[in-house]
Amino acid sequence: MPGLCLAFVLALSAKVAAQELGSWLMHGSGPPVSPVLFAVLLGVLWRNLVGVGRRAEQGVRWVMHTLLRVGIALVGLRLTLHGVTSVGLTALPVALGCIIVAMVTSVAVGRALGISNPLLLLIAVGTAVCGCTAVVAATPATRARPEEAGVALMCVVLIGSIGMLAYPWLAAEIFGTAALPAGLFLGTAIHDTSQVLGASLIFAQQFGVPDVVAVAGVTKLVRNLSILVLVPLLAWVSRERSVGGAAPATAALQRSQVFPDFVVWFVLLVIVRTVADAAFETSPAASHAWSVAVGAVQSISELLLVCGMTAVGLSISASQFRGAGWRPLCTAVVVAVAVALCSLFLIHAIGHDVP
Repeated sequence: MPGLCLAFVLALSAKVAAQELGSWLMHGSGPPVSPVLFAVLLGVLWRNLVGVGRRAEQGVRWVMHTLLRVGIALVGLRLTLHGVTSVGLTALPVALGCIIVAMVTSVAVGRALGISNPLLLLIAVGTAVCGCTAVVAATPATRARPEEAGVALMCVVLIGSIGMLAYPWLAAEIFGTAALPAGLFLGTAIHDTSQVLGASLIFAQQFGVPDVVAVAGVTKLVRNLSILVLVPLLAWVSRERSVGGAAPATAALQRSQVFPDFVVWFVLLVIVRTVADAAFETSPAASHAWSVAVGAVQSISELLLVCGMTAVGLSISASQFRGAGWRPLCTAVVVAVAVALCSLFLIHAIGHDVP
């Protein structure tokens, strides 16, 4: 309860602060700064200036790992199967290109800086695929030591969080209010699923483009699927490099590593939205009631995402990154920039850069 209350109070404070700032600067026309942005910054400041007590840590983790994932799953009601298929096919070449660039850049830069092979591979998959989940899934396959996995996780959290706060503004500068290219960029250039949804919600709230959340979510789902191929590939590469060709202790993927529960529920809610839209299409009263229900669920989803992103901010401690060293962080930054540039190039090449 202490951690839950802390996250809730800071999230509420973020929403109030954003609204008050909007009333002051924009004369009541809306917040010029997203509540999610306020929530993350408040969480980071509280963690590093005030601190999170031991009694609150468990609650903060519960909000970050449970409430946030519920909010992400509810985003599925924003989409139909047709929308998922359309966005997924468009996102596939961009995602594949970014994954290839991440792997190649990480190996080149990491070897030039003298980083161990397991660590540079973990940085690559964490940047290219699905952030912390990919690092955890790939650790046994790459035979990485616990400290190497810890450094890779810190890089994903730090660089991904910076991208979450900065990339919405970059996307708006390049794509204006076009939901498809902005969502493709945020969904391919940012590391973790929670960071992608946080960035897309900032963009949606800041620039009035709610559809970008669904586009970014589907794009991230396409990236997540690549872990099915990458982890076995990394296991094979590590086996070939190991003395005597011994296979890693375990390289098998669990279902929860590829399809976490919130992803399964995301897909199920997409199906529910598709079926319900078709069923209620011929009845105006039922269609209106369904639209109201969907709107209410989307509001709940946004509230849970704001609260969850507050918990993400509360988990970021400056002291965690002091012992990581400059070489892994430098590698992670270069890989992240290369992936972002690749994403922008491919989106432009596909022809979705015009608002």
